Amino acid sequence: MTAHLLTTPEVDLAYHVHGPLPTTDGRPPLVMIGQPMDASGFGTLRTHFPDRTVVTYDPRGLGHSIRKDGRVDHVPAVQAADVHALIEALGSGPVEMFASSGGAVTALALVAAYPDDVVTLVAHEPPLIPVLPDAAAAERARAAVRDVYQDRGRGAGMAAFIAMTSWEGEFTDDYFAQPVPDPAAFGMPAEDDGTRDDPLLSDRSWAVSSFRPDVDALTAAPTRIVIAVGEESRTVFTGRTAAATAALLGQQATVFPSHHGGFLGDESGYAGQPEAFARRLREVLDGAHRRGPEQMSATVRHPTPR
Repeated sequence: MTAHLLTTPEVDLAYHVHGPLPTTDGRPPLVMIGQPMDASGFGTLRTHFPDRTVVTYDPRGLGHSIRKDGRVDHVPAVQAADVHALIEALGSGPVEMFASSGGAVTALALVAAYPDDVVTLVAHEPPLIPVLPDAAAAERARAAVRDVYQDRGRGAGMAAFIAMTSWEGEFTDDYFAQPVPDPAAFGMPAEDDGTRDDPLLSDRSWAVSSFRPDVDALTAAPTRIVIAVGEESRTVFTGRTAAATAALLGQQATVFPSHHGGFLGDESGYAGQPEAFARRLREVLDGAHRRGPEQMSATVRHPTPR
């Protein structure tokens, strides 16, 4: 592994290259991105691709990537420009990409703005509120999480976030009638440490979950886009957004093992099934490499998007 720093006027962008560049296997680099997760979240998944050159990075303002733009918000178009600059710095041409959660939103913005950067994109559970039929209720649920975090701190905010993201189906009156769960029920401290800068619980990343994908640009791009969903996530928030995003692109979501963090290992505290997840990811990437645009997705029922 080699560590690199891409310096621009706005950010010092930290990234890591695992394997040779140029690649020696005839395949493009496999870039893995998340948001607000940094490169450390892909520590387990990348070990299942020892034959590939894998690139991970810390998004602007997260991990070791230091912002110099004076901002604290996270905006998909800005993150996409950073990833574009990273791909150019690699000097290997178009890449393959696995992108999860907010990273999948960044990746969709990247392909729309820079369509020649990515050969195949696997976008895993992008949390896009505008694609949901109950978008207004989902925005209300998101705001409620922010309010709990502002009022009571990280433990309570995270408990509210878990309650939101594990709710089955649309956000109904029954959801909003629930009390905020006790952080202790999830093994988290209730004490308030006084910080209010968490990118997941504050409103700093609302531009991510409020992003509206440019369907025309995405469908016109040469990139093969695969929207992925965890088999355990299908009826909860990010599973529903994945299915609805896939529907916007005229496809069905491709089913992966486990849940929203299905690629995470035991070190995460939210372990999935990383070996099975990596095997499925390899199948999708290798299928695209060998057969081009052939559809490989498994059927997932999805709501009608707005």
